[in-house]
Formats: sequence, structure tokens, C-alpha cells
Amino acid sequence: MRTTTARAYPNIALVKYWGKADEELILPAAGSLSLTLDHFETTTTVVPAPEAATDVLELDGSLADPGQTNRISVFLDHVRELAGREDRVLVRSRNSVPTGAGLASSASGFAALATAAAAAFDLDLDARELSRLARRGSGSACRSIAAGMAVWHAGDDESSFAESVDAPDMRMIIVTVNRARKAVSSREAMRLTAETSPFYSGWVSSTEDYLEQMVAACSAEDFTRIGEITESHALRMHGLIQSTVPPIRFLNPTSHAIFDAVAEAREHGIKAYSTADAGPNVAVIVRPSDAEALAERLSGFGDVRVVGPGPGAHLLTAADEVPPAAGTSAGEGSHA
Repeated sequence: MRTTTARAYPNIALVKYWGKADEELILPAAGSLSLTLDHFETTTTVVPAPEAATDVLELDGSLADPGQTNRISVFLDHVRELAGREDRVLVRSRNSVPTGAGLASSASGFAALATAAAAAFDLDLDARELSRLARRGSGSACRSIAAGMAVWHAGDDESSFAESVDAPDMRMIIVTVNRARKAVSSREAMRLTAETSPFYSGWVSSTEDYLEQMVAACSAEDFTRIGEITESHALRMHGLIQSTVPPIRFLNPTSHAIFDAVAEAREHGIKAYSTADAGPNVAVIVRPSDAEALAERLSGFGDVRVVGPGPGAHLLTAADEVPPAAGTSAGEGSHA
């Protein structure tokens, strides 16, 4: 074994993941498509600890709670099984995105951990195998293994992975209206939706249709159609979540006001479309030429950051800069 460090970035889904076909293998009920970002990175180091009785997890220099550590250990057990080893490890992780606020912190967290752990245990995995491994930690993490626009294929354990697809250049404006942890985790809300919503089966079948349309729009570089699908599918997902028993609402009045402001901007010639994962924070896709002007218009709603397509998860060398960051990466993030 060896000490390794990896970095990964969150992704925001344009065609959403909401519902599992298999809880243990974390197989989605339908495929999805997302944009991996170039900001809000997670940096994770895996250090061999052969004399330790259990794995140790440090988040921003502090020991994690038992629940977080157990989730990491369950994932690492799978890595150990693949490697044929039993070594325990120390995991140090730093994240620059709020955890559990609907900004895909679990995606970047488990993508970085999968990349670092695979290398630490000397597993020689290709991109597809690494995506499948990251999926076992958090479903959306499989998409953060891939750069830029990525499609996550539904299927069985062997065929469910994410890969990059061609798409027109775009920017995403992240409007953070609330950094607090959600009252209901994405994982729990997803389970309740599948169990109690009368509309869940229709959501699964329509998502496959949306994904087919989205992949075609990306291939044709049709930004307008990409945007229309993105906004429509986000609103459908949040409508579905509100149909659970009891109802769950992630969007707040400010979230809705941002959707309205973006719709108004379209009426004035700015091609932009809103989406939101399982939280109140809103992401807006826009053409690069309109990004700064629209960001200025949205600045009154919260913290605004213009981001672009980012790299897939990757190992760092000793020469790479490891910037300090706030937050944690192993908690429950957004799963959309």
C-alpha cells in the first residue's frame, strides 16, 4: 500500500437521478446526465494504517462522527475485497462545498475517495471500473469520475457506470441561498418517494425518455433544447418529491424566485435555464457570453458563482497544490 491523494469535483444533474433499482449495489431506477464542475473540489488523502483496528476518518482536521466513519468503512470494505487485502486506513478529506445542502457534496467526496483508495490499494482500474466503484459509495459519485457532461447508464452492476459525452460549451451559475444541512437527507427522501408517491412509476419511465432526448440534444449541440429539458425535469422531480407521504419540500420561496427571474431573463433574450438538486440552492445553465450579466442579475438572491465544465476525478502528485477548504465531504449530499 501507499499514501495517495485525489481530487474530484461535484456534478449537477440536468436529467435527474431520483430512485434506486437496487439499494445495496446503488443501481439507479433510470439513467441520468450531469455536468461536472470546475469549482467546489474535494481533496482526499488515504494513508495506510496497518496497525489500526478500524478505519479513521478526519474531516477538515477533526475526527468524524461514528456514522460518517462507518459509511466510509463500508465502502472501503468493498475496496479491500477487490484488492484481497485487510489493511485499515486513515482518510483525510477536505471539501469546499457545503455538505448536505443540495450541492452534490457526496458526489465529489466519494469520487475522490474511490480514486485515492483504488490507487492506495494498488487496484489497476480503468475509467469505467472506477466509475462503478465510486457508485458503490454514492450513486451520483460515479458521474464525478467523468469530465464535463456525463451520462450515467442504468443497468446491472457491470453496466451501470458514467462516461463523458459531447455537449456545447456552457456555464453554470450556482446561486447558494442556504448552506445549512437539509432536514431530510436525499437518501431518505428518495426512499420515501419510491415507497409512497403515486407518481413514481411514471417518473421512472419519463426519465428514460428525457434522457434519450437530452443525449440527442447534446450531440446536436442544441443548447435551447438542453435547457428546456433541464428545467422541465427539475420541476418534475421537485413536484414528485412533494407528492411523498408526508410531503417533502426542498425548494424555498427564494428558490422559486430565482426560477422566475431566469424565466424573465429569457424574455429579454438571455438563453438560460434553471435546475435544482435535492436542496434549496439553484443552478442555472447559460451560454458563456451571457454568464456574467446574468450572474449580476441574480446576485441579490444569494452567493453567486459562475462555474464551467470541470475535469474528472484524478490523482494528485506531491507537486500539486492542495488548497485549504471548508466543509466536509463524507456526509449525505445531493443525489439528483
